[in-house]
Amino acid sequence: MRLVRFTFAAVLALFAANAAHAASPPDLIAKGEYLARAGNCVSCHSTPDGEPFAGGLKMAVPFLGAIYTTNITPDKEHGIGNYTFEDFEGAMRRGVAKDGHMLYPAMPYPSYAKTSDEDLRALYAFFMEAVPAANVANRPSEIKSPLNIRWPLKIWNALFVPDAGYTPDSSKDAKWNRGAYLVEGLGHCGACHSPRGLFFQEKGYAAGDGGFLSGAELDNWHASNLRGDPLAGLGRWSEGDTAEFLKTGHNSFSSAFGTMIEVINNSTQHMTDDDVTAMAAYLKSLPPVGNANVSYTYDQKTTDVLRGGTFETSGERLYVQHCAACHGHDGRGHAPYLPPIAGNPTILDANPISLINVTLNGSARIVVQGMPDAYRMPQFRVLLNDQEIADIISFMRKGWGHSAGAVTAAEVKKLRDNTNPASDEVVILRMR
Repeated sequence: MRLVRFTFAAVLALFAANAAHAASPPDLIAKGEYLARAGNCVSCHSTPDGEPFAGGLKMAVPFLGAIYTTNITPDKEHGIGNYTFEDFEGAMRRGVAKDGHMLYPAMPYPSYAKTSDEDLRALYAFFMEAVPAANVANRPSEIKSPLNIRWPLKIWNALFVPDAGYTPDSSKDAKWNRGAYLVEGLGHCGACHSPRGLFFQEKGYAAGDGGFLSGAELDNWHASNLRGDPLAGLGRWSEGDTAEFLKTGHNSFSSAFGTMIEVINNSTQHMTDDDVTAMAAYLKSLPPVGNANVSYTYDQKTTDVLRGGTFETSGERLYVQHCAACHGHDGRGHAPYLPPIAGNPTILDANPISLINVTLNGSARIVVQGMPDAYRMPQFRVLLNDQEIADIISFMRKGWGHSAGAVTAAEVKKLRDNTNPASDEVVILRMR
């Protein structure tokens, strides 16, 4: 009789579990999956060799140490399986976990605060009902006491976290507002591309904030200026160029590198054309933060010198030996897959850290619609020494009409010591 009661109870429990799993309409769950793509949740809350959304990615916190992203699967022991919608909303908008502890703003809840109630409910349905539970323990942070005390984050939140929800701009059309909602909110573009203030807050969270998306150094890269600056920003890009970059990681001006490859591979390529175009329209509306009157003009003299074979600097010689086969003696590359050097915003950026990093360490593959691109930037950290890399980069930043500053061997050495080569592994993280 005990066996019968146990079996009956087990069947009831299984039935209840299946009923809970199917509680939300399929279209709501599908919408939540799409929004999780838009937020690129999988890239931060997963590791290449782990279960999706099971956490474990190491993230540096300036001056404090390192933390590890958490398990956000519906596992009841280590994940968010016991979260109510209200708990989920508190974590997404205010950075407060179910047990009341404050999350570090490495979790971009200041951006996610703008997500609508409707979209949060769709995300909740997806994570609770469609993501497989992973019984993977969360790793403790490496921040030592007393620096690991989190209550001061309540004050930080009160000072810097925007009010919940996105308020449409009535002076703009629906397309612009959709782009603003995605870029400022779930897309959390400002978390990487906006400079930080004294207390590590983003210098702006919306279009009207001058520092918003004006570029920022992060993890040995310089996340690009996404405003209308004509040299290092998007000033010379069309709306179509911007949308093409978000969908494919390439356009006639540049190719994605660094952590932007994860954004292309796991997020923006999966978004609808309408949403990507809306994001592009919004980005193209942002005015420059620098001098809008400067312009770039191609200078043929550099090409003539390189083709003539009489080199005045080691940078010219090294460029011909190691770079011209892909990027051309004329510096124009072979877009979209072999980007140009001439007029490339990364070359013209006042901060050369991305250029040094990608030259030293190469680039991971961009994978669009399951197809890895045929060409990738190789690493030169073994083949060339610090001075040689500095010479090449300095030449590129002065050639073809550029006027960016030179790079020193000391700058290259610093990046060499702080970075590792790009992995040959293609990081494509499945959602479910």
